[in-house]
Amino acid sequence: MIYKITAPKHIKTSIKLPASKSISNRALVISALAGAKKMPDNLSNCDDTDVIVKALRDNPYEIDIKAAGTAMRFMTAYLSVTPGEHILTGTERMKHRPIKVLVDALRYLGANIEYLGEEGFPPLKIKGKALKGGRVEIPGNVSSQYISALLMIGPVLKGGLELQLTGDIISRPYIDLTLHTMHDYGAKVEWSDVKTIVAEPSGYRERQFLIENDWSAASYWYEMMAIMGDFMSEVKLSGLIDASRQGDSGLRYLFSMLGVKTSFKDDIKTEPTEVTLKVMLSMLPKLDFDFSGQPDLTQTFAVTCAMMNMPFHFTGLSTLRIKETDRIEAIEKEMRKLGYVVKDANDSELIWDGELCEPTMEPIDTYEDHRMAMAFAAAAIKFPGLMINNPEVVTKSYPDFWEHMKQAGFTIEEIDN
Repeated sequence: MIYKITAPKHIKTSIKLPASKSISNRALVISALAGAKKMPDNLSNCDDTDVIVKALRDNPYEIDIKAAGTAMRFMTAYLSVTPGEHILTGTERMKHRPIKVLVDALRYLGANIEYLGEEGFPPLKIKGKALKGGRVEIPGNVSSQYISALLMIGPVLKGGLELQLTGDIISRPYIDLTLHTMHDYGAKVEWSDVKTIVAEPSGYRERQFLIENDWSAASYWYEMMAIMGDFMSEVKLSGLIDASRQGDSGLRYLFSMLGVKTSFKDDIKTEPTEVTLKVMLSMLPKLDFDFSGQPDLTQTFAVTCAMMNMPFHFTGLSTLRIKETDRIEAIEKEMRKLGYVVKDANDSELIWDGELCEPTMEPIDTYEDHRMAMAFAAAAIKFPGLMINNPEVVTKSYPDFWEHMKQAGFTIEEIDN
């Protein structure tokens, strides 16, 4: 399937954002560990959350988490402490995404996990049982989902968990989001020093839990407003929290430098409310930023800055190589189709110094990566008739994305391959 996208002259719309995928996935696993009979409220309806819901609800012998990396990591830890035997598998790409660091840590704690294919990669055979717990080390510069997976099982281990993070720590906001969600379910878990987290064997308590809406999904509406640069446009987004624990909520400060103003309807910082986006003047000549805390925003800001003709230098991108695709390589390749020569450095940086090339305007490839599709969709504002291959990948995190774009006035035409 190919979508051809044409943007309106102005945007004036109200969007009901999806629930946070990050919080949904954490709350699902924790509530299951708490023995809850009822799932959290306002769960995300995306693919990544749906595979966890089905796994917990149906408890099949073979669990196919498809392309959901978060589900693979979280379910590996969950199944290790849950009595029963399961095979955990996924797409062909998932079978090439590393999981050795997490498996090694779980095995050190006594978990029974076997590789069914290539060593260090899914699929896995897991025989769940009660684990004693204890102290374990894990690199802090790998996926924070490994760290979160271990933390969430900490309170149900007989001796609790002392997690020592070695080296640099990336994606710390996602680790803190995990800790906050654990606290909400009654866990006793804290940073004991700058690189150590201790979870006491306190268990979890069952409770009613409401998921807030997704700041990551909001990023694409900020992107559209920034690229459009139209003072007549306005977007209202529902269900966001000012004092949100989502790491990506910080995007509003970055976008303020790119000319997008955020206004909250209510003064209460801890309750969901409506956010209004409007355009204001931006004089920023270049964006330099370390995305180690919010790596999932990289594609959005790369496209935004290029469409605004704003050079950028992004660092802290080491985890992008092992996402749904190699996002660094994908960004470079697809940006060239639009005429922008983006380069990488040190395996963890992306740079655009303003260099241009002849655009080919070939359809943008999405690489089974939802964020490639959504980040590049906004480029249609500068490139009318922009085409995107396999647009259906957005169901991984934001199933209603294309319908919401139509609601905002974008024309989306389906073209035969």
